[in-house]
Parts: sequence; C-alpha cells; structure tokens
Amino acid sequence: MMEMGDWWRRGKWRIMVMLTMLHIVGILIFTRGFLLTRTELPYYSNCSDVSESPCFTGQSNPYQNQSNSRCWTRPAVDRLVIIVLDALRFDFVAPSTFFKEPKPWMDKLQVLQKLASTKRSARIFKAIADPPTTSLQRLKGLTTGGLPTFIDVGNSFGAPAILEDNLIHQLASNGKRVVMMGDDTWVQLFPHHFKKSYPYPSFNVKDLHTVDNGCIEHLLPSLYEEDWDVLIAHFLGVDHAGHILGVDSVPMIEKLEQYNEILDKVIEVLDNQSGPGGLHENTFLLVMGDHGQTINGDHGGGSAEEVETSVFAMSFKKPPPTMPSEFDTSSCEMDLDQKKTCISSFQQLDFAATVSALLGVPFPFGSIGRVSPELYTLGAGTWNLENNIEGNCPNQKEEEWMQNYCNVLCINSWQVKRYIDIYSASSVIGFSSEDLLHISDMYAQAEENWSCSSESLLLFKDESCYSSLPLKRKIDAYFKFLLNVAELARSKWTEFDLKMMGIGFVIILISLPIYFLAMMTKSVNGFSSLLFGDSEIFVKLVFALFMVVIRACSFLSNSYILEEGKVASFLLATTAMFKLRNSIKREKMLVEAIVFLLLITILRFTIEVGLSKQAATSLFMSTHSSWLVEIDPGHPVWIYMAEIIPILALIFLAYLLYIIMARSSCHSIWKYVVLGTILCYILIAVHWASESDVLSSMLMLQGIGRNFIPRIIYAVGLGQLLLLAFSPLFHKDRDLESKMHLLIKTLAMLSSCSSTIIVLSGKQGPLVALVTITGGDFFYLYILVLLT
Repeated sequence: MMEMGDWWRRGKWRIMVMLTMLHIVGILIFTRGFLLTRTELPYYSNCSDVSESPCFTGQSNPYQNQSNSRCWTRPAVDRLVIIVLDALRFDFVAPSTFFKEPKPWMDKLQVLQKLASTKRSARIFKAIADPPTTSLQRLKGLTTGGLPTFIDVGNSFGAPAILEDNLIHQLASNGKRVVMMGDDTWVQLFPHHFKKSYPYPSFNVKDLHTVDNGCIEHLLPSLYEEDWDVLIAHFLGVDHAGHILGVDSVPMIEKLEQYNEILDKVIEVLDNQSGPGGLHENTFLLVMGDHGQTINGDHGGGSAEEVETSVFAMSFKKPPPTMPSEFDTSSCEMDLDQKKTCISSFQQLDFAATVSALLGVPFPFGSIGRVSPELYTLGAGTWNLENNIEGNCPNQKEEEWMQNYCNVLCINSWQVKRYIDIYSASSVIGFSSEDLLHISDMYAQAEENWSCSSESLLLFKDESCYSSLPLKRKIDAYFKFLLNVAELARSKWTEFDLKMMGIGFVIILISLPIYFLAMMTKSVNGFSSLLFGDSEIFVKLVFALFMVVIRACSFLSNSYILEEGKVASFLLATTAMFKLRNSIKREKMLVEAIVFLLLITILRFTIEVGLSKQAATSLFMSTHSSWLVEIDPGHPVWIYMAEIIPILALIFLAYLLYIIMARSSCHSIWKYVVLGTILCYILIAVHWASESDVLSSMLMLQGIGRNFIPRIIYAVGLGQLLLLAFSPLFHKDRDLESKMHLLIKTLAMLSSCSSTIIVLSGKQGPLVALVTITGGDFFYLYILVLLT
C-alpha cells in the first residue's frame, strides 16, 4: 500500500492532467448529444424565388400577372387578427364534454364554444407545440416555422432579435402593416417590424393585470382603424395566474371570465363590420395559445399538459358549408347546450406556412411546416365563390379547392426541400447522406407526373369537371414528404442523442476509480482503518453512495424529472428512516432524527399543497377543507401561514448560526463568512416581507426595490466564495486537527452558498435548509458548542 502511495505522489500531476482531459472529452461528447443545436441560415424568401420551383414550369406565376400584391399564393384574407392568450390550456377552450370529468376552469370561454358549434366558419383546434414550451421559443417557432432547440431556453430572459427569416419579416417586407400590443417579447424579437407597438413588461409574474389592461386599452379602438393589415394582441394574465397560484385558483377563473367578455366584444365589433364593403368583410380571427401549462402553472417541458394548447379560427366572410371530407380529421361531441362541436388537430409547426398562404406572402425560408388543410379551408379566398353554377359537376367547388390546395402544397414542398438542401450544404452539423437521399426520393415521387396546370391556379376558367382521384394522390404524396421532413427535423433538433450522451457519461465515470484510488493512497492507514475497521461506518458509506447514485440516475428519466419534488422527498424520507433506526440502536441523537423526519413530512406537505401556490384557493382545499382543522379554505389564516412560516423558518436558521458562532472560540475568516450568511438571511426575510401583500403594508416596506435586495445577496455570496477561495493565502490555520475548527469550516462553506440557493428556491427554501441542517448533524454541532 505504501508503494502505491509513493506512486501517487510521484505522478500526481500527470494523473490530474489525465483526469482533466477525461472530464473535458466526456463533457464535450455528452453535451454534443444533450445541447442540441440548429444553424440559423441568413437567407430570406422573396416573391421572385417561386419562379425557380417546378410548380410553374414553362409558365409565369399567374398571381404576379394579376396584381402586384400577389406573390407565392393568392391572398385568401384581407386582414388578420391574432389574439394570443399566453399559456392557454386546451381544456380552457374545448367543452368539458370532451374530457372524463369537468373541472372548475372549464367552459369559461363560452363565446368561442358557442361560435364553434353554431357557425360553419368557426372551428376549435387542439394545437400541439414542440418543446421547449417557453414563450420565447414558442413565438420563435410560430413565426419561423422551425424547431427551436433546448439550448435556446436560456435566452428566454433576454430575448435577442430573430435574425433568420420569419413571418413578421415577410409581412413587413411585402407591404403588410403590423400592429402589436401586449407582451414586450414581440418587440425584443422583432424590433423594427411593427408599424405601431404598445409593449408592456412581461416578467413580473405577480402582476396579473398590467399587460392585459394595456391590450384592452388599445385592442378595441384599433379594430375601428384602417391603418393595419395584421393585428397582434398578446395577453399574459392566465400565464401569470398559473405561475403564482396555479390553474386551480380563483384568480385563474376570474381571468378566463374576463377573457370571455373581451373576446365577445372583439367578435361583436368584427361581425358588425363584416358586411359587403365593410372594414372587416374578409377578416380572419385567430385566438390561440403559445403553449399550455401544468396544474401547478408550470411550462417549459414536453408533458401533454404543456404542449397541448388551442386555436380558435373564424372567418367573417363565410366559406362554403362543407370542406372536402378527405381532410376532415375532427372528432365531434355534444356540448353543454346539446349542440354538436367538432375539434380538429393542428401542429404549431404548420402555423407560419398556413398564415403565409392565407395572407399571400412568401413562406419563411426556414419553415418546415405544412399548410394545414383544415385551417386553410376556412379562408374564404381559397374558394371560388364568384361562380355559383355547379354545371354537371355536383362537387365542382370542392374539386376546384383541391386543385388550388394542390398547387399551394407544391410551393410548400419545394420551399421545404430547398431549405433542407441549403441547410445540409451550409451547416457543419447537417443531415446524413442517407436521410437526404430518402427525402429526395420522396420529393421526386411527389413531383412525378406533375400535372396541376398553373393556368388553372385559382383562375377557374375551365368549367369542366376535375378528376379528384389524381389530385388526392398528389396531395397525399406531398403530405408524406412534408411529414417525413418534420419527423426527421424533430429527431435531429428536439430529440436527445442518447448514444452520444451515454458515451460521454461512461468516459466521466472512468475517472471515479482513479479518484477512489487517490483517496486510498492519500491517507492509507487512516482511511483503510476507518473504512474497513468500523462496520457501521462502512454501512453508512455504502448507503450514502447508493442514495447518491439513485438520485443521479433519476435525472436520466423524464418522468422522474417532472416529479423531482416527490422523488427527492422519497429519498429524504428513506434517509430519515435509516437515520432513525441508527439513532434508536445507538441511543444517540434520537430527538434530532425525529425532528428530521418531522421536517421531511412538512416539506412533502408543502410540495403537494404548496405554501406559495394554490394554498387558499385550490380544489384540494375546497374538497378537503377540514382535513387538518375546521378552518374555511378561504380564511385569511391560510394566507398568513403561507407568508409567515417561511420567514419564521429563515429567522430560526439565522438564530442557529448566530448561537453557534457566538459560543465558538473560532476567530478566523470562517466566522465572518458565517456572519455574512446571517446578514443575507435577514435581507431575504425583508425581501419576502416587502413582496407580500399582507406584510408589506403592515411593516411599511412598499418602497424597497424589488431587485435591490437579491442583488445584494448575490454580491455577498460572491464575496463569501472569494474569501473561502483565497483565505489560505492570507490566513494560516495552525489548529488543523481541531474538530471544532473543521466543523466551523464545513459550516462556513455550506452557509456561503445557502443564501443564494434559498433566494432561487423561493419560500420553500428555508424548510429545505432546515431539513438539510438536521440531516447533516448540525444539531450535533450546536450541542457540541453549548457543551464547550
């Protein structure tokens, strides 16, 4: 063993370099499979590009011949109103009869449900978003027609302008006047594209009304104005209510009811001016969400609740009564009024291409979506409404529509194929040759025997019957091509490369035996006698290693990540039971073990019910109002408990640290690090009190800046870490073997990070810290100090 120790000391620098290189290589390979990237191309679509497509071989584009305003497709609508309700869950819009059991938040947007069941020009869609489901990534995906990757999530808190081609750029470049109001993320993404904008700050999640009130102030008056072609209003109240209180809360219900009233007024204004020659004769309305949210109001991941949102579409120029049955994929149920309501499915990836086709502007260069037939058919301009003579063809209008849609899909497919080819040639990380060959074969099959004459493209001069069967085959071929491209893109840009991640993980694991060998040889006699001489210590070490491995492996499962709070609570409870068993066996620290178990129980309760979300207004509390004590769920006592308990726990933590440092004889730099933590705890308590509606008025703390105290805490935390890092240069510890000195040193290192972690964790942070302190035997340190 001594020879092994000499070997370690002689080659320790070479071993450290080798371990560093192993870690670098392992991390690079792991991140190559985890941090998915997509190259943004600096190319933009233009009206003239379509002449290169096979859709008009030997012909000029008939759209450009008819009017200068026509480009790739004929405009099907004149004006577009887009109302974005942030974090709009699918069950906020769909009737409750579509679900197994009704919930309190369902059937609140009744104006949309009524129109979908009574108007053939209105329809509800279940919209499926691609993760990540943060607002910035969804807006980017909606406007570019592409797939933002998880590496973009960090930009959600400082949105950079979108440089690649997008729908808003195409609208502005082709003479469409765009007006925006609401979430200021739009102005950050598109700083120079709006004719007029009324942005409001979006990241104050505790403010449920400022953004919405700003939208209401400008939305209704703008509907009477003629200086816009596309109007965007982005409401945030539902998203903020979900983040703070959850879906199952009174403020959420109130927000949905407010939206119902606003939408009723908007639709009334549009409908009143939709007559012949009216301002909104051919206006198209979209009420949509950018993503969904969980019951707790969270979003960002890929669960069904987060990716499922809704789109309500309505044309105020009525299209024909039916659409081709081949493209109708809707499912129908009877609503609460016993009226038939049909709901279709819609991929958000298809939004940019579909809206571009409706407005007659080029598709964004990087769009890989498909023009949705069910949404496209609602546009009255996609039908030949001028010729009402059926002639000898009973389904002539449907066949003419299919002819038009076939040509639109031709342009759509050509644009996607062009993007894939240029992306693979330009990007370092492109598609494989096998994938490109497969895509090319499918595109060639779609283009084979192309016979959709450009001369009949929406001109409808030929009154003879169309043969619908060849059209259906061509449309199916285009569908197959576009769906395969979208599937391939998702596999490259949104699905983790598990093989690369596994290789990187294994390389990092290789270093662990070397570290263990170093521990063995660093202090051979002491470590081996400690490890193998005491069976109880060995069992504890194995148990601790097992819990750490289980916790680390849980991050490799998406379902475990989604239920991380419950997983952590379970592992803590298992540790508590193990600790209680040892305490009973040794007849030592029994009180601490019981307190540890009690705190874990309280922590599990706060995770399930939540001190800061849904505590007083949730369905759980309404259903089980007497589960703990006979107190009404709406009673202010719940609000006071949610505000006061975290602050009391924080004060108790500060008191523990103060008592420990006051009773210790240590006067080194470690003591001042702990005192800095006590100061941060006090500042956090003041910060939470200033943010509380209950305590701020009581303690007269409204004037304190919202971000001032957290910045002080971060600065103090950084200073503490710097002191810990450079303290050996200025302070030589003489009593290195002192048990008290080692405990104080450990306490200083842990406490230096605790204040920042508590701020980021929210009001559950102090309870987590109490559990950690109890589990980490700091009560033992407290007793030791008192005894000395």
